[in-house]
This record gives sequence, structure tokens and C-alpha cells, in this order.
Amino acid sequence: MNIALIGYGKMGQIIERFAIERGHEIVLKIGSKNLEELTVSNLKKADVAIDFSLPDSAIKNIYTCFEANVPLVVGTTGWYGQLQEIKNECLSGNNSLLYGSNFSIGVNLFFHINGVLAKIMNDYPAYDVQVEEIHHTQKLDAPSGTAMTIAEGIIDQLDRKTEWVNELEGQTELEVVKQDQILIASQRIENIPGTHTVIYSSEVDEIEIKHTAHNRAGFALGAVVAAEWLKNKQGFYNISDIFNFK
Repeated sequence: MNIALIGYGKMGQIIERFAIERGHEIVLKIGSKNLEELTVSNLKKADVAIDFSLPDSAIKNIYTCFEANVPLVVGTTGWYGQLQEIKNECLSGNNSLLYGSNFSIGVNLFFHINGVLAKIMNDYPAYDVQVEEIHHTQKLDAPSGTAMTIAEGIIDQLDRKTEWVNELEGQTELEVVKQDQILIASQRIENIPGTHTVIYSSEVDEIEIKHTAHNRAGFALGAVVAAEWLKNKQGFYNISDIFNFK
């Protein structure tokens, strides 16, 4: 399979390594120094594209891939405010896009467990819930897309929560978190690939589930697996569509 990499930073380079190990060829690498090479004609050399770039360039990259009719895996977050618009454009143009806040198999297992636990906690109103996330200082968006997915998974299953709010340590401070809100507490610490924790607290105890990434390899491998899955498909998909948890 021929792959175009959009975003050739640390993640892009790890994705390249896994792709080559799995027998694929990288036919286009777009980084900060050659953005002008992200063209329709260059993209047409690829069977699929993988985007791990920056939030402010993700939308432009998506539309360029649509124009080239190249299936696209988007690991970049921070653009979900335009998700419905992109979905409509994808489907109306018979294009292919798979997005996800996190491509790690372990994190997607965590998402599933999080939803199951949230549904159970409907019967135990004494417990309040909070999400905590820690990432490296190079991560520009807060909260992380993974933390948002976790919070939204809770909201989908826990009747007493209707929305999430974010507090980024050192930059924002919330006066009061309402009873129907979930606080996502964000921290940015050097050399932390990603840690996400869900905490249910009552006056007598706490229940905690946690996922800690040791490095970025799990995200990169998952992105390549997603690209393999997306090839020759049409439609708008989430990373959860790859998994079949019972």
C-alpha cells in the first residue's frame, strides 16, 4: 500500500517506521518545510493518507485529500467543531475519512470500559466523576481529544451529566463546576506521552480507572492499522468502527 504522511514530526516518523515494517511504502512526506508539496497531483500517488499535523491545518488537509479522492486517516484533533460539516462533505462527495481522538488499541479498550462503568454508576448517585489528562508541553490543544471522548462517553451513559468543562492548569481556573458538568482537568508536563484518568468520588471512597501511554508507538501502530482497514472503503468512520467489543 502506498501511504502519504501529512505531518512528519515525531509521530509521523514513528508511523513511517511501522508502515515500512508492515510492508507499505511512503510515497509522500509533508512536514513544516515542504507544505507546498501537499497537492492533489502528489496525493494521487497514494492509496491512503495519514494526517498527524496541527489543528489549524487539519481542515485544509482534509479538503485537499477529498479533492484528490484519497482515503484519509485523521489523528489530528482540535477540529471537531467542524465535524458535521466535514462528514457532510465526505459523504456527499463519496470520499473516505476515518478519524479518532486516539488510535491506541489500549485506549480504545479504555473507552469501552469507561462507557460500561458510567452506565453502572447510574445506580450510585453518591459518586461524582472527574476526568484528568496529562500530556507533553508540545500538545497545543486542551483538553486532549482523548479526554473529550472519555467525557462524552460518560455523558452518553450517565444520566446526571450533560456536558463537560475544561480547566488547564496554570492558564484557566473555573469558579464552580455545576452538578451536571464533568470537569476535565488538564496538565502539560514535559515528556509525558499521555495519561488519562477517570475518578468517581464519594464521601467514603474513590473508584479510579487509568490509562498511561509509555510512548507514542501504540498511537502510530494504530494509525497504520486504521489505514489498512480504510483502504478501498467509502464513508465516514470513527476509530471505534474498527473494533468489535462484546
